[in-house]
Amino acid sequence: MIPILTLDGPSGVGKGTVASIIAQKLDWHLLDSGAIYRAFAIVARDNDIKIDDIDDLLKLANNFDISFKLNSNHEPLNVYLNNVEVSSELRTEKTAALASQFAKIESLRKVLLVKQRQFKKLPGLVADGRDMGTVVFPDAPFKVFLTAEVEERAKRRLKQLQERGITGNISHTLAEVQKRDERDANRQHSPLRPAKDALVIDTTNLAINEVIAKVMALIKA
Repeated sequence: MIPILTLDGPSGVGKGTVASIIAQKLDWHLLDSGAIYRAFAIVARDNDIKIDDIDDLLKLANNFDISFKLNSNHEPLNVYLNNVEVSSELRTEKTAALASQFAKIESLRKVLLVKQRQFKKLPGLVADGRDMGTVVFPDAPFKVFLTAEVEERAKRRLKQLQERGITGNISHTLAEVQKRDERDANRQHSPLRPAKDALVIDTTNLAINEVIAKVMALIKA
């Protein structure tokens, strides 16, 4: 038995930070599923493979390598694509938009699903995403769904962008978060929703250490 903790939820709820800290505390592997799609978008672009070149996309999906490296100071994890670090490029809005287009392709999702499940290794795995507990690891013993009020999530997202030197305003960021929510909740494949057996945590008014304590209590129990 390989223990798995799934952390699902929309953008701006703190999944990435929580996943990173928990993985360090438990000394488990970490999977950022969103990074899988973003990394694929980068490598597809670099190989000049268009979104309608399905055969070439599937071949590429079977042969690209992605890995994660945790930082001890709880900063965003480092992401390596074919042994080259792509962390900064991975987090741009342009990469995110391209990745969302590829994520709509069902046959591609099936191939990348296999790649995500390959991260399941001893001593355990923390899986961060939107369908980790419902689709990728439905039998995981520990499932958490993080949520927060949309206005709070927009503030957090804007702060992230500003910390990366990207200008923006709250009204535009709020509109983008709402648009992403609608797309995630209504997409045909793997719509965003809590697993039936997931612990739902509203992070709107919680500090990160309070969220961590709730998740760790679930695992210890």
